[in-house]
Amino acid sequence: MFSITIRHVSLRLFEILFAILTLSSAACGVNIREQETPSPTAFIVTSTLAPTLTSRPSETPPPPPPSSLPTVAPVEGMTSTQVNVREEPSTAGNVLGIIPPNVRVEIVGKDPGENWWQILYPQVAGGKGWVTAQYITTASKPEVPIIGGVGADPDSGTVAIIQQKINIRSGPGTGFNSIGTLNPQDAVNLTGKDANGTWLQIDFGSGPEGKGWISAAFVQANGVEDLPIVTDAGVIVGTGTPTRIPLTPTPTIVPAWEDNDSPTNPIMNVTFEPTGTHISIYNGDVSAPEGDAQDWVQFTPYSQTVLLEVSCKGSDLDIEVLQNGLAIQQMEAIHCGSKLVVHAEPNLPVQIRFSAQSDGSLNYISYTLQLKTIP
Repeated sequence: MFSITIRHVSLRLFEILFAILTLSSAACGVNIREQETPSPTAFIVTSTLAPTLTSRPSETPPPPPPSSLPTVAPVEGMTSTQVNVREEPSTAGNVLGIIPPNVRVEIVGKDPGENWWQILYPQVAGGKGWVTAQYITTASKPEVPIIGGVGADPDSGTVAIIQQKINIRSGPGTGFNSIGTLNPQDAVNLTGKDANGTWLQIDFGSGPEGKGWISAAFVQANGVEDLPIVTDAGVIVGTGTPTRIPLTPTPTIVPAWEDNDSPTNPIMNVTFEPTGTHISIYNGDVSAPEGDAQDWVQFTPYSQTVLLEVSCKGSDLDIEVLQNGLAIQQMEAIHCGSKLVVHAEPNLPVQIRFSAQSDGSLNYISYTLQLKTIP
């Protein structure tokens, strides 16, 4: 009985569905060819199993981000005079800015020769710059890493490492004007050479067309044979034969660079303070009868007594100490390693004049001055 009812309902539903399709086809203008009445089909109910969930493979968690490299703790220093901040550890580097005297700086690196400190300098892209170490006073020797910079590898073929203090000249020869100096371990970019390979052209922002010339005898450099030959006028005329520039064991003495300092424009000016700077160190050079014959250094003490110590290489120096235009102390032939106690009036500038002695031949003296206030 139940089976007959199901079949009857199924047939009735089929007829209703067929009628609806016929009307829809007529309304749409579609001709449907009449088929024989199909025999009714019984509904078959089957059980459906619940879908089986396929477990996804577990994802491997990403490795933790690498820990950041340890940062160098900056070492505090203070400028003893106005200093240039340069792009590279060399006086040939571009000047990024100027820091006045008695300004605190944070040291984070040094060059291989320890002549330059790398400092934090947020005013420029990269946030760092280089200053001359001799103008920065610190409580102790900064323990900071060596930063190679552009000049760490003289084998690169475009870099030279300076072996001793030398002049930068406007052309390839001692007859050209001195336009700057380089210190030992300074790194410079090489851009050319003269026809003999005895002079090298370097990038030097203060020179004519941004170039300067240095003697090849005082540098360490490889790959010089690949440098272009440049004339005095700056014209490239080709390249030379492969040569390696030897380091001269006994370099020729060159005159000290004219720094144009004077009593009213001293090359160093430092102010000592009870809670600030107590010690100042300056490296300089003088020569006679050629080159820079005098250096003027100025300091302002807060106490009545200052210890002056001079070490030097070469001949002896003449030194004079003045305050208010009057000589406090005048000594001739100060020997290397000499110490001098200066008594001066506090809070007034004191000037020191260094002079090179001359006997007719070129006399070059490099010196280091250390000033220390005595409470």
